[in-house]
Amino acid sequence: MVEGTMTTDVPRHDELVDERLVRWFFFAGLTYLMASMLGGILMALQLVHWNPLTGVELFSAGRWRMVHTNAVAYGFLANSFLGMLHWAVPRLTFRPVASVKIAYFIFFAWQAIVVSTAVGIVVGPSWQDSPWVADLARRTGLPISLGAQGLEWGETPFWIDPIALVGLALVAFNFMTPIARARGPMYVTLWYFMAAFVWTFLTYAMGNLLPEYAVGGTSAGAIGGLFIHDLVGLFVTPLGWGMMYYFVPIMLKKPIWSHGLSLVGFWGLAFFYPLQGIHHFLYTPIPMFLQYGAVISTIAVELVVATVVINFMGTLWGRSRILVDNLPLRWFYAGMVLYFITCFQCALQVTLTFQKLIHFTDWVVGHAHLVMYGVFSQWIFGMMTYLFPRLIGREWESRKLCEWHFWLSLTGISVMFLDLTMAGLFQGYYWSSLQPWEASTIGSYPFWVTRVFAGLMMFAGFLCFLANLRATFAAGRRPATASGSLAASV
Repeated sequence: MVEGTMTTDVPRHDELVDERLVRWFFFAGLTYLMASMLGGILMALQLVHWNPLTGVELFSAGRWRMVHTNAVAYGFLANSFLGMLHWAVPRLTFRPVASVKIAYFIFFAWQAIVVSTAVGIVVGPSWQDSPWVADLARRTGLPISLGAQGLEWGETPFWIDPIALVGLALVAFNFMTPIARARGPMYVTLWYFMAAFVWTFLTYAMGNLLPEYAVGGTSAGAIGGLFIHDLVGLFVTPLGWGMMYYFVPIMLKKPIWSHGLSLVGFWGLAFFYPLQGIHHFLYTPIPMFLQYGAVISTIAVELVVATVVINFMGTLWGRSRILVDNLPLRWFYAGMVLYFITCFQCALQVTLTFQKLIHFTDWVVGHAHLVMYGVFSQWIFGMMTYLFPRLIGREWESRKLCEWHFWLSLTGISVMFLDLTMAGLFQGYYWSSLQPWEASTIGSYPFWVTRVFAGLMMFAGFLCFLANLRATFAAGRRPATASGSLAASV
């Protein structure tokens, strides 16, 4: 679907999209990405004993690891996707969001949630011994914790979770309303977005409430595994793929190659992805039929991803040279290739044979960084590279800085992925040969040093993007070209 096909009764762009709110979400997301990357660099320096903040408890690796991941998931990704949704959904439905006031409330409330999560993680343990906390736990009968909860990706303090769920419900209401009011056939982007609104709410509630308060033992482990992976597959993935299906045809000025194949990808994601989270807990007391089911569904998702990749390659067919000049498209397609690599690697590493070697190694860390920074962050950078000139009202001040951002980011994440993959293999062989633990840490040291410089390369690319963004704003604003009707804008 390409915008510009309707010429009558089309609302004006400024009647649909609040560009100021889109900018605010993008700026907030970039702020959290800065904090997350600094936290990641700090932890990488600690591993190689180059820590500049030795002895400072508040900057311990355990706390900042959680800040690092939560700032990416709920700070950078969530804010960036919300900004994108405020641009794309009204333009696809020709309807504004249900309430602009609710949209601004969501913005401020979500920033409060993300900041409160970080504060709770960093300083919450220091408040845990307060008498009123013990009294509250006694009165409610709940394991009250002001700091992080003991669940990976579900570390948000207990008092954040109900507020976050209310925020997610408001997000669903604000965007589902224009989708419900839209006329005509529904494009696949909206299929993905609607699924994400429902799945994200249910996934967050499942992972942040059930293991802590309702179930225990291996049942809690199984639910925790589902939550860890569903947060990626049912929150980030549908929003990321929906964004791809929206922006790529617009920039190529041609429809998606196969609408039918796009629906195969959607329903394949919906059927297989929720089943595979338990592959994080192979060789555990969780029943083996669940572990086998997770392995099979993970391999099946690789086939689903292949259909999506084929669809986008078919859309690009005959116009591949456009990637040389069109930088946003280059971001999108580079991320798509890395996504295929990520899923192919995942199909290998979830097998029980492979898990004997790479379980608990840096292989998994490299895999996680590839999907979060090499895929979804690349797509977001492509989306921002495309939208910021329209939001600012002028082209990027420096094409050279745009290129530096792309190549430093792509090279840095590629080096980090390959480095940690190799580190994981070495660690697995060290452990399987029953050598002393010190042998694996000594052998890992060169890989950890390499990771520091790969991370610094990625951070340098990000600074190029921020410098270019600041220079573009400082250069002044010409009359915006996107103020006309949608039929006249791209």
